[in-house]
Amino acid sequence: MKDFKISVSFDMRSPEWATPTPELYRAAIEMAAFVDRIGADQIGLMQHHGSDDGYLPQPFALAGGMAAVTSRIRFLLGAVILPLHDPLELAEQIAVVDNMSNGRLGVIFGAGYVPLEFAMFRKSLKDRAKLMDEGLDIILRALRGERFEADGRPIFVRPLPVQEPEDIVLVGGGVPASAKRAAKFGVGFGPMKGDLVDIYLAECERLGHRPRTHFRPRPGMPLAVHLCEDPNQGWEAIAPHAVHVITEYAKWAEQEGDGSNSPFKGLTDPAVLRHAGMFAAWTPQMLLDKVQALEGGNIGFQPLLGGLSPEEGWKSLRLLEATMPALRAAIAG
Repeated sequence: MKDFKISVSFDMRSPEWATPTPELYRAAIEMAAFVDRIGADQIGLMQHHGSDDGYLPQPFALAGGMAAVTSRIRFLLGAVILPLHDPLELAEQIAVVDNMSNGRLGVIFGAGYVPLEFAMFRKSLKDRAKLMDEGLDIILRALRGERFEADGRPIFVRPLPVQEPEDIVLVGGGVPASAKRAAKFGVGFGPMKGDLVDIYLAECERLGHRPRTHFRPRPGMPLAVHLCEDPNQGWEAIAPHAVHVITEYAKWAEQEGDGSNSPFKGLTDPAVLRHAGMFAAWTPQMLLDKVQALEGGNIGFQPLLGGLSPEEGWKSLRLLEATMPALRAAIAG
């Protein structure tokens, strides 16, 4: 069997010219129930703060709503920006959502990179590594049921999650230090680069820790596929939304100070963005052909991409439903 995962993700961006936010949230809940029923593997929920377009700031809240209308699909939240938040509150949110979903939650913790977000939460970018380590330690100990003190305050969390904490928590990142941090704490790993998995596995072996949930990003698949009957018409429908998403990410990269090296540089032209392959408008057969040509990867869908109208998103999801038997057969090899 090929190593593919079918993921449906939501960032809840709603620029002023696109679908109003309340409509997007209603649609997201309904879509979660739908993709659970048709057999998708996971729902991805992202997190950022202070974005003009309303980028999802509270993924735990949305995951709780989605958990109530689903029964089998897993949730992967990430990257949740651990240094910005009180780890005690994060541990409580994890425990509640894991119980609401009966053990279907995974959370990728990232160190963050957007200066505005750190300013909003009165945290320093320079403290990211320390806050990651301290936060992971508190979260894991609390979710194991320990009663302890940290920084002079008592820590105690109830209820406890359904799953083992190490099977819920993943460390994300794009540098070797993130792989080593995941191995050090004995948790899962959600890297941005596939070769970092080798560092994670080697470090787990060195430390005597059992590798937990991890995945290896593979080239070949776009970030998001929009299924459609006509690729040109499908691209016209998603193009302004895809450009908006890329433009906003590029702004954050510029804040970080590396805009010249940004992977989003020069992609605000719809034709250039389409050629880059980050987002794709494909017919079901084009998707099947791609899956058959690859050995694995993430088959990702973003039915509300950049405030895309739910009507257009539903077209893609209904085509996914019709394609699912053939897609599963192609994955099975």
